[in-house]
Amino acid sequence: MKKEFSKEWKASKQPRKQRKYLAKAPLHLRKKLLSVNLSKELRAKVGKRNVVVHKGDKVKIMRGKFKGKQGKVTEVQMKKLKLIVEGILVKKLDGSKVNAPMRASNLQIIEMIDRKMKPVKEVKTETKKVEEKKKEETKTTKKEELKPNVEEKK
Repeated sequence: MKKEFSKEWKASKQPRKQRKYLAKAPLHLRKKLLSVNLSKELRAKVGKRNVVVHKGDKVKIMRGKFKGKQGKVTEVQMKKLKLIVEGILVKKLDGSKVNAPMRASNLQIIEMIDRKMKPVKEVKTETKKVEEKKKEETKTTKKEELKPNVEEKK
């Protein structure tokens, strides 16, 4: 991989090239790298698996030292590709406490602030398919009842 950022670069197994890609990525692509997966309730509501995290979103930590803890995102550092979560602190050697930067891949969004999103397409589930079949069956039986029997008239 060259010194400048390349849009044509596909992938590499070499960690040094992967790190270089992330380090050289422009801000409009770094934003996409800060996407966080959604909880199951939000997935059903929004119709997406993950979205870009915003300041004010409530997240749950899924990996690492703080696994299971929840908090609000107070800061999004696009240049470092890190997020600061409220209440997640680490102790420094001098005894002071500072915010611990988190990677987006280790988080899950529990509550989102309102966003402009495209309307969700309804996904047909198995129960909806069964209900539609039942409706079709009742329609056909009603039509059969309404048809006069031609044999009875003769």
